[in-house]
Amino acid sequence: MEAAFFDLDKTVIARASMAAYGPALHRAGYLSAPMALRAAWGQLLFRFFGADEGSMARARQTALRLAAGWDQEALQRFARDHLAEVIEPIVYDEALDLFAHHRAEGRLLILVSASPVEIVAPLAEHLGVDEFIATTPETDDDGKYTGEVEFYAQGPDKAHAIKRLAAERGIDLEGSWAYSDSATDVPMLDAVGHPVAVNPDRDLRRTAEIRGWLIREFENPVPLGDRVPIDRNWIAASALSAVVVVAVVALARRIGRRPADGSAN
Repeated sequence: MEAAFFDLDKTVIARASMAAYGPALHRAGYLSAPMALRAAWGQLLFRFFGADEGSMARARQTALRLAAGWDQEALQRFARDHLAEVIEPIVYDEALDLFAHHRAEGRLLILVSASPVEIVAPLAEHLGVDEFIATTPETDDDGKYTGEVEFYAQGPDKAHAIKRLAAERGIDLEGSWAYSDSATDVPMLDAVGHPVAVNPDRDLRRTAEIRGWLIREFENPVPLGDRVPIDRNWIAASALSAVVVVAVVALARRIGRRPADGSAN
């Protein structure tokens, strides 16, 4: 059995997924305006200059500190509820073509992302991939993020996770493919017989040229719903639930502002 392993950010989707969720997180009160601005600035630097191990580690620590104390279940619902708004418009058409090609060739489709499992899991479900590997944050007994991580899917750890999965599923890595944009994923690309650099940063482009790896440029983000059927029932239900919650909160605040005699303000 063979597989095709896909990095997520700027390989399957056109932006870093955490940065893409930034505005929605800000509107929901998870991020302050300065935090959202720093996330956008970090995404801009990453887009034009790439990232090394040090900058990735700093970004991870910043994200973990920001998330400390957040409720995991609430964030899971948030990521799922905002999938259509945030992620659906920025999936690369070329990546979906490759998904179809590898499916037709009988290969497993596997997402391998440093993004947290809360973001990767719902996207993996709607893309119809067979497996995913993602960063797993640590939670306490109350389901709150501690600010630490159980598993960080980045750099050599991605390659280790791929090899473990290959052993479990009987995957022939020499006959498998891997796609990524970042030099931090060279160990992942090295783990397979057919590595492909997609929209590579400068260091990965240099490595790919030296090693003779295939280089591809993805340029056409398309709405995911145009290519992959999305069950929008849960999206509509979530939106309705959000409207009801907002209405209840607004009513409660209005009642709370009324004078003690019950007259309107």
